[in-house]
Amino acid sequence: MLNESSAWQEQILEDEEAIALSKMDKTIQHVEVFCYASQDLQEDVEEAGALQKNHASVTSADSTEAANSACLPTEDESSSTASSEVPAEQTPRSDPGSAPEVTEAEVSGEKENLCDDKTGVLSTSEEGTSENVPVAEDITEQPKNNRITYSQIVKEGRRFNIDLVSKLLYSRGLLIDLLIKSNVSRYAEFKNITRILAFREGRVEQVPCSRADVFNSKQLTMVEKRMLMKFLTFCMEYEEHPDEYKAYEEMTFSEYLKTQKLTPNLQHFVLHSIAMTSETASSTLDGLRATKNFLHCLGRYGNTPFLFPLYGQGELPQCFCRMCAVFGGIYCLRHSVQCLVVDKESRKCKAIIDQFGQRIISKHFLVEDSYFSENTCSHVQYRQISRAVLITDRSVLQADSDQQISILTVPPEEPGTSAVRVIELCSSTMTCMKGTYLVHLTCTSSKTAREDLEPVVEKLFTPYTEMEIENEVEKPRLLWALYFNMRDSSDVSRNSYNDLPSNVYVCSGPDCGLGNDNAVKQAETLFQQICPNEDFCPPPPNPEDIILDGDSLQPGASESGDVPEANSEPPKEHANLEKPEEPSE
Repeated sequence: MLNESSAWQEQILEDEEAIALSKMDKTIQHVEVFCYASQDLQEDVEEAGALQKNHASVTSADSTEAANSACLPTEDESSSTASSEVPAEQTPRSDPGSAPEVTEAEVSGEKENLCDDKTGVLSTSEEGTSENVPVAEDITEQPKNNRITYSQIVKEGRRFNIDLVSKLLYSRGLLIDLLIKSNVSRYAEFKNITRILAFREGRVEQVPCSRADVFNSKQLTMVEKRMLMKFLTFCMEYEEHPDEYKAYEEMTFSEYLKTQKLTPNLQHFVLHSIAMTSETASSTLDGLRATKNFLHCLGRYGNTPFLFPLYGQGELPQCFCRMCAVFGGIYCLRHSVQCLVVDKESRKCKAIIDQFGQRIISKHFLVEDSYFSENTCSHVQYRQISRAVLITDRSVLQADSDQQISILTVPPEEPGTSAVRVIELCSSTMTCMKGTYLVHLTCTSSKTAREDLEPVVEKLFTPYTEMEIENEVEKPRLLWALYFNMRDSSDVSRNSYNDLPSNVYVCSGPDCGLGNDNAVKQAETLFQQICPNEDFCPPPPNPEDIILDGDSLQPGASESGDVPEANSEPPKEHANLEKPEEPSE
């Protein structure tokens, strides 16, 4: 729908037409939030580091609504609580990464819980922290068996960095190679994923990956260790021995594994924890290719193939933006775009009009799929991703160290459903407060996110209740849970959109895959279409080699110009990516 405001409509000339952009973010749906942590009755809790608020501007109705939002009643009351869902139309375009909190029946007006570029920080708004939310102690050093309350989570809210997209970096993947090549790695720090886990027969087990892990494993018999090593060695060289798999190319990888004299235990490990492929949809070649990629990435930075950026996946776009800004890129923050302006004669886009009616002219326009209106996307068919984000009090698999970063695949129980990927992050990843874990669950949607993922949550965790505080329970306690569905536009063809000008380029939202290869390939493809003769993300020049236009006029310009910013901060984890023989901790 076109904006009724005449501010930008008056900018459209007779020989032009407008392609209106959506003002509502419809990529996130069915948002449901539950709080299981203790609801204590103290007052005036404030998030640590929050700005001083004006209490006079906070109404009692607003504060009551905000304090109760995202809180699940006690078990006695839960049966009478209405299910909470957020329709897509209620998510505003001004904050495309937001996932609003939910009250018992409808969406509250606050957006602060999950926000900013696909990465959110769990916190409460000013209204929600005024009067009806309890006071918390300082829990920097949280005892293992101590009660964690909702007010403590609120107070430490700035320690939570919640990615709306849960991914890991393969140590030899396209994104790591690009970070090193472009020198963007200087702006980021990474942690190794310390464990690959499997869920089998109702138990969580650690999967041996490297040769040392296999032979040190107490879960496998000596015969199984030899079987597994022989098969993994073949997978590393499978392309050189086509005769050994050609006859099985038409069958699924799961069926192929049954022909390889592997025990059911080993078949489960290879299929779900190493290849991480679908039991019914992945072919033999898909599985062999995925297994080889997994093994190829082992040992570059640690004992697993994966890295995770400190502060979350949302740090990576900031790193690229920072490098771009150093070399002259300009960003307009909190600046929405109303429409694209198309020349009727040439059928090319010539400008955009922003929220203030200002016209900005350009030759090329990159637009993310979610910004297009329903008219433009009327023939597009989207897939959906089911997501859950949990805060728990301990790991799904206890170990000597409580700073474990783990990935776990839970196989599907019913035919036609997808396996659920679980990524568990500890506090050293800078995504949650001490004494807690941040757990991400992801799968391809078949129903709503809660319907898809709640059965897995119930297998791995138990709700946090007052009765269980004194008694040690086998499963980790669930303190807080968020469920939502998000759009997967990664496989949408450009031809599916209606009447797009040739100089408007579409980039998709996040996909359901574990790695980032799809995003890197898409970025390079779009770059080559716009700049066909240029190198994609080339290494930046040394600051002393850069000559600015004004340098000849101002001898001291290099001291006051933009160039020194390239070295304004020391590289953080650049050495780790450049020198894989020194794994990060």
